[in-house]
Amino acid sequence: QHASIAAWNDEEHVRENRRLYVEKFKAAVPLLKQALEVEVPDASFYLWAKTPIDDKLYARRLYEKKGITVLPGSFLGREVNGVNPGSGYIRIALVATVPEVTEAAKRIAEFDPFEE
Repeated sequence: QHASIAAWNDEEHVRENRRLYVEKFKAAVPLLKQALEVEVPDASFYLWAKTPIDDKLYARRLYEKKGITVLPGSFLGREVNGVNPGSGYIRIALVATVPEVTEAAKRIAEFDPFEE
């Protein structure tokens, strides 16, 4: 229990993670905006970006052409009345290091989703 109490009382790692995510968002969003509709969320470690083509096709082509894995939004939503709110979006998790996030954002910005 003492270790648990110490861990719960240590906020330094929380502050450091917040700082890193702010840095990641500042690095990635301007680059991603060159190619996708994306905004900084109020609170999150990932981005939702609107795709110019089907989200599943976009994610597959991005992986095939640029080696970047994103999650199709339609995988995260549930269809209700014929509408899936995640359809047409991808989720980009900013869990890598700042340099890796920046490099991935550059490659996404250069990616042509219409190229087969």
